[in-house]
Amino acid sequence: MDLIEDLRWRGLLHQCTDEAGLRDHLADPDNNPRKVYIGFDPTAPSLTIGNLVQIMNLARVRQAGHIPVVVMGGGTGLIGDPSGKSAERTLMTYETVQEHVRCQRPIFDAVLGAVEGPDYIVFNNADWLMKISYLDALRDIGKFFSVNMMMQKESVKARLENREQGISYTEFSYMILQAYDFAYLYEHEGVTVQAGGSDQFGNIVAGADLIRRKHAARDMEPPHAFGLTAPLVTKADGGKFGKTESGAIWLTADRTSPYAYYQFWLNASDADAANWIKVFTFLDQPTIESIIARHAENPGARELQRTLAREATRILHGQSAMEQAEAAGKALFSGDISALDEPTLREVLADVPSSEKDRNDLSGGYDPVELLVETELAKSKREAREFIANGSVTVNGQRLTPDTPLTTAHLLHGSLMAVRRGKKNWHLIRWS
Repeated sequence: MDLIEDLRWRGLLHQCTDEAGLRDHLADPDNNPRKVYIGFDPTAPSLTIGNLVQIMNLARVRQAGHIPVVVMGGGTGLIGDPSGKSAERTLMTYETVQEHVRCQRPIFDAVLGAVEGPDYIVFNNADWLMKISYLDALRDIGKFFSVNMMMQKESVKARLENREQGISYTEFSYMILQAYDFAYLYEHEGVTVQAGGSDQFGNIVAGADLIRRKHAARDMEPPHAFGLTAPLVTKADGGKFGKTESGAIWLTADRTSPYAYYQFWLNASDADAANWIKVFTFLDQPTIESIIARHAENPGARELQRTLAREATRILHGQSAMEQAEAAGKALFSGDISALDEPTLREVLADVPSSEKDRNDLSGGYDPVELLVETELAKSKREAREFIANGSVTVNGQRLTPDTPLTTAHLLHGSLMAVRRGKKNWHLIRWS
């Protein structure tokens, strides 16, 4: 299956400037590998899961034998893309933007490094955008752009219709900068294809048009510059993809831990998992169709979600982190959490009720009945005694007996007590 058909099967082909021409252009990766680029503006020190679609697509370019090119927006990030924004962005300093570029780089290395193929290339567009003078930009780039055409762009029209916000000349010019990126890469690096999300199609077409206008008069044959986009990923229930009650899902472990990342995929609905396993894994069509078929026969086993969670976490965080995240989830389900290290334990129980108590209170033994009532795991002392007597209460995975006072011997990692009643009722206590 060629790259275009693979993207189509995965639901990742939305718009294309010339599909037949692009298919021919990509037809011989062994002898004529093409360079395909996607740009990423560093608006934060990390990227969110919404950006992952495009990084995965660059990895698919690599798998297909072509050369993926990452363009990190150290220059365009100083301006800000108005697409999808109802108000002006707050401008960031040069130092902040470049620090964001540095922080994001490992994400690309992880995902693109998860597949084999030609070496990938990473550029920072500040390297060329910072060298253009204002007069050169107006003469050599601006003259190819029609203001009438630029004002028809949806993001511009929406802002012009909002009299309170409007749009600054700075953000209005963003399309020109992105188009120049494509032209610069075409002329200096041999990049012939730009890809992106569906909201970027106007900017991508502007870049291809700039190349055509600049080269049509002086080249013997028309330039080969193509663009394609992927649709925005959605949820089957209409909810926003990549958002949880805790906030956005990020692609670096300091913002979203491997455990939380794994759990995000594991908790996907059947309908979402069947779509997302095509988008966020490198499994091939026969393998995915086989998994979906087995899941339909036995949905209770959740093979579809488990495979999605394993593969997606392995790609971004590595095999070891994936195995630890999976083990942590199993420990939480079974209640046997004693083997978890302290950071993982805190992460696993981050959303359960918690409290702090004086460690000195354990010196004479702490009544477990009192503790269950205080932590609201029981409504009364009588109910607490019944829970303990029937074996439904554990502390750090160890079952309590009716006459067992709690002491420092029950602490995990020197200060923690994870009390569990039944399968789903938890309370984490820190004794300090």
